[in-house]
Amino acid sequence: MDETPATPVITIGLNSGQATFDYAMAELDALVEANNMTVVEQVQQALSKPNPGTYFGTGKVEELATIVADDGVDTIVVNDELTPSQIRNLEAGTKARIIDRTGLILEIFANRAQSREAKLQVQLAMLQYQLPRLHTSASQRLDQQTGSGGGGGFTNRGAGESQTEMSRRTIQRSINHVNHELKEINQAAETQRAQRERNQLPSVALVGYTNAGKSTLMNALVQRFGKNEDKQVFVKNMLFATLDTSVRQLIFPDQKKLLLSDTVGFVSQLPTNLVKAFRSTLAEAANADLLVQVVDYADVNREAMMATTEKTLQEIGVTDVPMITVFNKADLTSATYPSRAGDQLILSAKDDASIDMLVQTMKEKVFHNYVTANFLIPFDAGDVVAYLNDHANVLSTDYQATGTAMRVELPQADFNRFKQYVVTDAPSED
Repeated sequence: MDETPATPVITIGLNSGQATFDYAMAELDALVEANNMTVVEQVQQALSKPNPGTYFGTGKVEELATIVADDGVDTIVVNDELTPSQIRNLEAGTKARIIDRTGLILEIFANRAQSREAKLQVQLAMLQYQLPRLHTSASQRLDQQTGSGGGGGFTNRGAGESQTEMSRRTIQRSINHVNHELKEINQAAETQRAQRERNQLPSVALVGYTNAGKSTLMNALVQRFGKNEDKQVFVKNMLFATLDTSVRQLIFPDQKKLLLSDTVGFVSQLPTNLVKAFRSTLAEAANADLLVQVVDYADVNREAMMATTEKTLQEIGVTDVPMITVFNKADLTSATYPSRAGDQLILSAKDDASIDMLVQTMKEKVFHNYVTANFLIPFDAGDVVAYLNDHANVLSTDYQATGTAMRVELPQADFNRFKQYVVTDAPSED
């Protein structure tokens, strides 16, 4: 648990008449909280478009300066990505540190990153964000976080502290270095994915808005169907609690197996550089046989969250993977659950019957190539019987004079492998 006191901040936003403005401001508050900050005041202004120099109008900037002085708050968080000159001018006009929405999300990711890959991905996005902002104090603070440690010192956010700005050439060199390291990591990840494909295990990827309950859902599935050594994934009620993709193998009672991955969550206006940096992490979704979009059913903004998820998937090139939608956290609503209408499920990750319904739906989607066949296996081919008992769904077994008669549900590839023992002309599909 973070013992550091939350930093008081003022949040500001420009209302240009967009329907999602209130939702975006509420989301900004949640992002602020996720970054160990607390909102002491929110300031809004209705303008058709941002002031090109100061984002807010001149009068509003003066009002902000007064609030900063009166409240003793030295940080302002803005609900949009600002230009370098807007950050510089706002800081000069308010005498406060300015963090735009992109900078805030980058800070959260920097503080959450655990694995070497995640740290490098965040560092790359931060360097790319910093490049056009060399002469703003915000970039100096990012300079301190990205530093020269190759992904290490992310936790420093000391107010007022700054180091000598990196030159454009130095930053570009750092970007090239990080890209090289990520390429090596990505090659290793591709090798692992290729190995899993050779093992013929179908894959399912959980995708969706951050804090929709993906990790809770994954833990429920792993607890019921995971191998003994599989570990639970981290869960906390905050945005971006986890950044690293986790992959676990599920084994169901009928011997069907699949790989389940829990990917990084999405959020509206996710920085473009960050999406690009995490493209390799999200490759689990791109290569999946099925996507499970997890939606917080208790959130009134769930339609906007679903739109964000689908937009982000398009941005990373995931456009042709089958998907089912899981409306999670139904236990926080008055809805009857679990229930299913086609490819949409209403459920609670904390409910066993809900997990059963989800598993049944996933199995329908990813095991559609399974066939059911009758085999007669000679007694001297006991290894085949053992394999089928371990890797297939054995519906019946009968020991006859000429061998072991088995009715088995199994993948098409295994059916082809043992076709010589089939005693019917063709398998019957489920």
